[in-house]
Amino acid sequence: MKSMPKSGQEWKKKLSFEQYHVLREKGTEMAFTGKYHNNKEKGMYYCAGCGAELFYSDAKFDSGTGWPSFDKPENTENVELRKDFSHGVVRTEVLCKKCHGHLGHVFDDGPTETGKRFCINSCSLGFKKK
Repeated sequence: MKSMPKSGQEWKKKLSFEQYHVLREKGTEMAFTGKYHNNKEKGMYYCAGCGAELFYSDAKFDSGTGWPSFDKPENTENVELRKDFSHGVVRTEVLCKKCHGHLGHVFDDGPTETGKRFCINSCSLGFKKK
């Protein structure tokens, strides 16, 4: 049985102010302030909104941008990409496919063979150490 989507009030009860702003209002946390920016531990990054597995730590790299960056999602079934025309720029938004939470954006300037840089807000993530 599929669960009903959460209301704005239900999200506000579940998430911190910053998480709500990023995940539900498509905000961005300040660069170099996120708790996972410098995380070097092995494990799985998951959606802070619904718990969907998103990125494994092996895909993480230091992009120098101030946000956790990954070259590929661990589970493409849990990640949705959508064109974003906000702020007068065309970008590709990264969303959690399960709860439709805004995670960040993906760019075609990654240093690995994928050529991708998934630039993700720390506050939209949780982390389970391996």
